[in-house]
Amino acid sequence: MGRGRLRIYLGAAPGVGKTYAMLAEAHRRLQRGTDVVVAFVEDHGRRHTAELVAGLEVVPRRELTHRGAVFTEMDLDAVLARRPQVALVDELAHTNVPDCRSAKRWQDVEELLAAGIDVISTVNIQHLESLGDVVEGITGVRQRETVPDEVVRRADQIELVDMSPQALRRRLAHGNVYAPEKIDAALANYFRPGNLTALRELALLWTADRVDEYLQKYRAEQGIKGTWQARERIVVGLTGGPEGATLIRRAARIAARGSGGELLAVHISRSDGLAGSGSGSSRALIEQRALVENLGGSFHAVLGDDPAAGLLDFARGVNATQIVLGTSRRPAWQYIYGPGVGTTVTRDSGDIDVHIVTHEQAAKGLGRVPIRRVTDLGRTRTVAGWAIGVAGPPLLALLLTHVEGLGLTTDMLLFLSLTVCAALVGGLFPAIASALVGSSALNYYFAPPIHTFSIDEPQNIMAVAIFTAVGIAVASVVDLAARRTHQAARSQTEAQTLGVLAGTVLRGAQSGEGVLTALLEQVRETFQQDSAALLERPDPLGPWQRVAAAGPHPPERPEAADVDVPVGDSLALALRGRVLPAEDRRLLGAFASQAAVLLEHRRLTEEAAAARREAEGNRIRTALLAAVSHDLRTPLAGIKASVSSLRSADVEWDEADEAELLAGIEAGADRLDHLINNLLDMSRLQTGTVTPLIQETDLDEVVPPALGGVPPEAVRTDVPETLPMVRVDAGLLERSLANLVENAVKYSPPGAKVLVKADALVPADGPARVELRIVDRGPGVPEEAKERIFAPFQRYGDAPRGAGVGLGLAVARGFVEAMDGTVSAEDTPGGGLTMVVTLPAVDRPPEPVAAAPDSPAERAEPAERAEPAERAEPAGRPSPA
Repeated sequence: MGRGRLRIYLGAAPGVGKTYAMLAEAHRRLQRGTDVVVAFVEDHGRRHTAELVAGLEVVPRRELTHRGAVFTEMDLDAVLARRPQVALVDELAHTNVPDCRSAKRWQDVEELLAAGIDVISTVNIQHLESLGDVVEGITGVRQRETVPDEVVRRADQIELVDMSPQALRRRLAHGNVYAPEKIDAALANYFRPGNLTALRELALLWTADRVDEYLQKYRAEQGIKGTWQARERIVVGLTGGPEGATLIRRAARIAARGSGGELLAVHISRSDGLAGSGSGSSRALIEQRALVENLGGSFHAVLGDDPAAGLLDFARGVNATQIVLGTSRRPAWQYIYGPGVGTTVTRDSGDIDVHIVTHEQAAKGLGRVPIRRVTDLGRTRTVAGWAIGVAGPPLLALLLTHVEGLGLTTDMLLFLSLTVCAALVGGLFPAIASALVGSSALNYYFAPPIHTFSIDEPQNIMAVAIFTAVGIAVASVVDLAARRTHQAARSQTEAQTLGVLAGTVLRGAQSGEGVLTALLEQVRETFQQDSAALLERPDPLGPWQRVAAAGPHPPERPEAADVDVPVGDSLALALRGRVLPAEDRRLLGAFASQAAVLLEHRRLTEEAAAARREAEGNRIRTALLAAVSHDLRTPLAGIKASVSSLRSADVEWDEADEAELLAGIEAGADRLDHLINNLLDMSRLQTGTVTPLIQETDLDEVVPPALGGVPPEAVRTDVPETLPMVRVDAGLLERSLANLVENAVKYSPPGAKVLVKADALVPADGPARVELRIVDRGPGVPEEAKERIFAPFQRYGDAPRGAGVGLGLAVARGFVEAMDGTVSAEDTPGGGLTMVVTLPAVDRPPEPVAAAPDSPAERAEPAERAEPAERAEPAGRPSPA
């Protein structure tokens, strides 16, 4: 049974019609005889959507009770039991009720796909996890329900559902999206033309990237080498020379001319650099790589014996449209050795445009002869060397027979020059052949008796023998120099590549995100392979599993790869594309070792994080047990004693005594309620289940209720009515302020009042904020303890054990930070402690309160449902329990 296919309708904004498009596709498939069911679709009262749902089979939903409210969710087991060909699952980013099998609906969809069921789903661009901060900056609304980008990227088909901002606003105004009472607020807030335009651009750019991935995969599968200019991609060739920064900035300006342009910098590692006039500086390459990444581009290092061919292969592989190169640094006289890289790339680029950029270092390179020798000279040079070595001496002899008066010594020097030339072109064996053939030609044509292979004079015998020995020795020295040159170039290339590898590993270890995939992508590019995969076999006799991969169709086992490098008994790096020479495998082994180190680092990091969570949980449980053993038992003991006294038949209590005992019971119950509420709040913070219901709120509506737990004469407030509104959850803020004020009152000396003061902050840059200061005149806190007092189960100084479990400040900070605020402690001038609370302010005049769309509470868009905790009870408000 194969895996099901996933099709996603990606909405540029709420209300563009993605659910309608999904249902229309379902009807088309139903007419073709496909078994289609509705696993979960919300029509939100929209008539046209409801009409399309009515014509399809609907799997009954599952009803769940959470916090006294009834919710309906997709019945995953029922859909699996029904086993349709296609299931419609709306709202991919939705958060399930806690009692469901999975926390998120996309996890339910993964289970359906694994069961072989095709799924059609919907999601809005603002719910992609990587775009959360961007969307919040545009709309001012933080998306609480998100889906990982990788889940959407893995979809087999993604269809963008788009609509112009004007058309969407008209659709909204006509009542086709929301109820009439929500239209005005939605148009004035979330659905402003600027917001919709920005969201639309985000959707188009994200979809364009996904389309580009499909295009590259198709070109690789079809073996298409030509450039398809669907998108501007600028490749800049770098040598590590001083002109690199100029080329990068020039290429970045070219890429910026068109929307969606992409900048890629590539360095072809070889002995003499890309320009062929000397190797570049490793330090300069590191600096140029940083510049490329700062300008939004990507850096690539590729191995290649021919810089021009390597650059063109890379450019065609990434479907580049333009190449940027610098004018050669070689002096003019060196062009007698052949055209430069720029000339070759321009000649062979085909439909890729080439820019040759002038710079200050043009024609200022070192004037050395660009001789490049490698052990494997290639077929052309080998044939040329043998031609010079075998045919050259007879031709030279015929030429010299027509020239008189040179003498045997001169003739020998000319033949020796021909031997050196054969060594330079073809290597050792053509040079030896040249020496032997040349000595024979000298003997036959120039050593008496002429035209015979005999020699009469002893000195001539000695001359021919010395010539043969010198010729062979020169050939050996030249070949040895070529080998050493090749080894030095190889070592330099490996050093540069390992330097880039070390930088990639270091940055990946620091970021911890996608480092293995990035490393495999670097392996694929460096060794010019189609795909790379890191394979692992936990069981020596079990199947191989892919840990990470890069490129299309990565190998699934070492036997299916063109190159594989084992790392121990259970790990292997496998490449598919071409067979590598033996000298490349040493460098590939370094990549394999680093991949194994990164895999181990990732697993150790995960284990360390799990251990930290476990240790924190153990610490919380230990502290909780201590709190239960003392702080909770103390009020319980008082309550029990008072109740036992009231029920005693041996004592007659008057009304005053009964009232005092009842007051003790009430005080103990209030104290228990306060302690338990703090414990529950801390538990919610530790498990990450605090989901604020953000609304625009006036502080003068929150501060008075927060002071209800302290004597009125102990607090003085200064909250101006002219303060801007704040974006907070009123219940969470009330609980936070109550804890902070109660803590300040507890530590204040008798008769001293705690001041609660509010001010508006308008920073030069950044959003407006409102600052609340709770000022007391107590003993204060030393500087080194100001952060420690916010840790759970911490008391400062000589606070008695009965004063609480030490959670008040921790809960206050956790709630405020959940609302994008901050809590910090400062010294009060003249003695004492000041708690400073900053909250996000509304930077516009008050408007009729209608919740912003796509928030967890569905303030403007009912299409995206709120999280269960918000629908049942506003987060942070005291519950009867």
